[in-house]
Amino acid sequence: MEKDIKILAIESSCDETSAAVVVNGREVLSNVISSQIDIHKKFGGVVPEVASRKHIEVISAVVQESLDIAKVSLEDIDAVGVTYGPGLVGALLVGLQYAKGLSYAIDKPLIGVNHIEGHISANFIEYKELKPPFVCLVVSGGHTFIVYMKDFGEFEVMGETRDDAAGEAYDKVARAIGLGYPGGPKIDKLAKEGNEKAIKFPRANFHDDNSLDFSFSGVKSSVLNYINNMKMKEVEVNKADVAASFQKSVVDFLVDNAMKACEIKKVDKIAMAGGVASNSCLRYSLVKEGEKRGIKVLFPEPILCTDNAAMIGSAAYFELQRGRAADLNLNAIPNLKLGER
Repeated sequence: MEKDIKILAIESSCDETSAAVVVNGREVLSNVISSQIDIHKKFGGVVPEVASRKHIEVISAVVQESLDIAKVSLEDIDAVGVTYGPGLVGALLVGLQYAKGLSYAIDKPLIGVNHIEGHISANFIEYKELKPPFVCLVVSGGHTFIVYMKDFGEFEVMGETRDDAAGEAYDKVARAIGLGYPGGPKIDKLAKEGNEKAIKFPRANFHDDNSLDFSFSGVKSSVLNYINNMKMKEVEVNKADVAASFQKSVVDFLVDNAMKACEIKKVDKIAMAGGVASNSCLRYSLVKEGEKRGIKVLFPEPILCTDNAAMIGSAAYFELQRGRAADLNLNAIPNLKLGER
């Protein structure tokens, strides 16, 4: 019988400080998340310097709590996994340096994990028997990708945003209609009260018909122009209709491209990942379209969609299985590309 592999994982790429203990890449013994949402809310978005300082304040306590909840000691840990990119460089460095220190102190392998690969790996926690190949739609505040996962650790980016990430567009539109930060959940909630057909917001069209790339700056600008025009005419803006119509434009774009990717790769599974994967409209629309085409749609529970260390622990396990340990020269790479090592 093979020995269980316990990974202590650390995630600090943006404004959540998280630590987790994950067994064999699938079983979560603990997943502690210290969120900074309330701190950054008053600024209308994440302030990198503030995020870094808060990570420094709480990381020791978060790691210890994750060990306590898992009922393990550092001696029980087989490897230390940590996010080293992409993300905010200062925030990444806090978690990375802490993980390096732990790895050195307990003399166990250090596993550097790509944050996006972590999001994808959250599905291996939710679906214990899931194996590649499948298509993954990664949608968050900082990233929007369509990825084909050929095998564990093997990724092909089929489409990505050429400007704003979908979650970033949500935040900016939410700010424009006075909903505040974070915008995604607030627009999703308000959209339920609106008419998604009330306003026709445009969708980016590329000259290459085969492109699976995205662009969300146009729809964001259209919303802002619509609001300004209504104000100039002294007409009251129906915020619920704006939210619903904006969301429909974004979601339709995401769903169409994700389904095209499944057709191209001839796979019948699509997994969701990232913070926007919690969006109720996106989940409903993907499942509905998937049912029409015989494509199964998978999505992790909401806690695994946000930035968390459990997903990093899962990805670290599969990296370790492929012999991809790092050394203590590992550095933070804020613009790390998916699949880069």
